[in-house]
Amino acid sequence: MFKLASSLSVRCVLTGKSCSRSGSVQFHLAGGALCQKSHLVPEMPPCDFKPEEYTGHMQWLWDVDGRRYLDLFAGVATVSVGHCHPKVTAAAEKQLRRLWHTTNIYVHPPLHEYCEKLASYFPDPLKVIYLTNSGSEANDLAMLMARLHTGNFDIITFRGSYHGGSPQTMGLTSNAAYKYPIANGLGCTNTMCPDVFRGPWGGSHCRDSPVQTIRECSCAQGHCMANDQYIGQLKETFDTSVPSRIAAFFAEPIQGVGGAVQYPKTYLKEAYKLVRERGGLCIADEVQTGFGRTGSHFWGFQGHDVIPDMVTMAKGIGNGYPMGAVVTTPEIAASFAKGVHFNTFGGNPVACAIASSVLDTIKEDGAQQISLNVGTYLMTELAKLRDKYEIIGDVRGKGLQIGVEMVKDKASRHPLPPEAMSEIFEDMKDMGVLIGKGGVYGQTFRIKPPMCITMEDADFFLAIFNKSLHNYMERR
Repeated sequence: MFKLASSLSVRCVLTGKSCSRSGSVQFHLAGGALCQKSHLVPEMPPCDFKPEEYTGHMQWLWDVDGRRYLDLFAGVATVSVGHCHPKVTAAAEKQLRRLWHTTNIYVHPPLHEYCEKLASYFPDPLKVIYLTNSGSEANDLAMLMARLHTGNFDIITFRGSYHGGSPQTMGLTSNAAYKYPIANGLGCTNTMCPDVFRGPWGGSHCRDSPVQTIRECSCAQGHCMANDQYIGQLKETFDTSVPSRIAAFFAEPIQGVGGAVQYPKTYLKEAYKLVRERGGLCIADEVQTGFGRTGSHFWGFQGHDVIPDMVTMAKGIGNGYPMGAVVTTPEIAASFAKGVHFNTFGGNPVACAIASSVLDTIKEDGAQQISLNVGTYLMTELAKLRDKYEIIGDVRGKGLQIGVEMVKDKASRHPLPPEAMSEIFEDMKDMGVLIGKGGVYGQTFRIKPPMCITMEDADFFLAIFNKSLHNYMERR
């Protein structure tokens, strides 16, 4: 649905009031009313929430001027069930009135109850939990545990990966934009990412996604040649770049910052086998993929039919409240008793109460099913825009973990330049939609909203994205 403003002056559709702002094509007021100049703009879905400045409510955000935005990035896939979700807010308020803080050297009900609840979401033997404050800290701890348990030092990650920004995890992160000009990465080796769109090998049946690449495929039924090639690259890394025994292999089930990159369907299963043959632990970084976001499963690793030795998580665990965790096996945990591990805020009572409420809310609100239904719809419709626009190279993902990779043209697959990405990005923001960017070259739009968005919201985004692309192509 579209609305047309007066061609004589800038006015607010729905209210009829004059708009004093200048230099903006259009913007949404607190009630969703749209200020615009004289051309068609998709109408934002209604919202009856009455905001204050800088307010968030479920899938919506408001700025200081009362402009409303559909948040499709969720603080980098962090707000899992919705901004200021009433159930989670109530849990936080209740715990704040009872006890703000005591360290985890004292057992208190929120800590014990939450760990029991979280452990119930994991298969055996993943039943030991360490609580942290962030994903970087969780991955840092997992590195230490892997090295202590195996007695080995070297750790392998994918190129294009992001596993944190702390001094130690920066070695796991293989993306120049997140590197400082200092030495880093001791003991960390980056291997080729099995990216079936941008990588040297790929086809039309490789990945576990509603949408496949546009690359042609000559594989026999049930056999992926691209997977064989990428596994061959991993074997070459073992043969040339690391010792014969390693400590660990880190991988996100779907790369987040790397641009929602997906691997061939059986890649992780084969990679885990190779890693374990060399004494290493397999670590799944679920910071962005966990808690039902992929739709088909609660954890991203379940979609690969593997069981890791350790799982790290953060972001969606607390719906934006600072929290992270490492989940591992009793055997690995026992190796960690060689020293004292202490975390002042890990297991904070308020954090545990909030995180427990998040688990309940995901279940009660059907958030995982929303991710599957709305996410699949979004990707299917985005694939139609890929067919329409030469600059959309790839659409991929699972659930509400979606990437749209932009290119100069489909034949070369060269990344769309940063300035062009910014034009489209800012145009969408001005029309009321917030998304993210990622990829090694910043060439991928990232769509990772709170898991409470509706089909109506999806249609609004699709209309805005289509209009932004049309605007860009006209200017080009």
